[in-house]
Amino acid sequence: MITKKLLNKERIRRIHGGFSFIPHRFLTDGFLTSLNQKELLLYFFLVLVSDRHGVSFYAYDSICSLLQLTLDDYLKARDALIKKDLIAFDGTLFQVLALPPKPLSGDTLKQDPAIIAPGISQSLQEACNA
Repeated sequence: MITKKLLNKERIRRIHGGFSFIPHRFLTDGFLTSLNQKELLLYFFLVLVSDRHGVSFYAYDSICSLLQLTLDDYLKARDALIKKDLIAFDGTLFQVLALPPKPLSGDTLKQDPAIIAPGISQSLQEACNA
């Protein structure tokens, strides 16, 4: 077992002013690996900008600009996070939710026709471009 030690005692992280955290379960229970790169980017951003209740109110154009996402990538990532029960969105406010008991499996998501169609379209597009 590796013994941990502080590498820089002058730069120990502390919470000052803002509040954000990601539970260790996010890694150990498989949530990290259940998200693609853009979903992770948006999720981490929403965690960073949220208050202690997980609530934030960034507009899509600001999010796209800050994260360098296209509108389409943002919408796909946002909708996937909602379907995976990680965030709530009412059209204005976001809320990062407490983690569900386990990540939604790919099989669960593939049963939803709204998820299947874009996946098929993307696969066909990639095949045509190859």
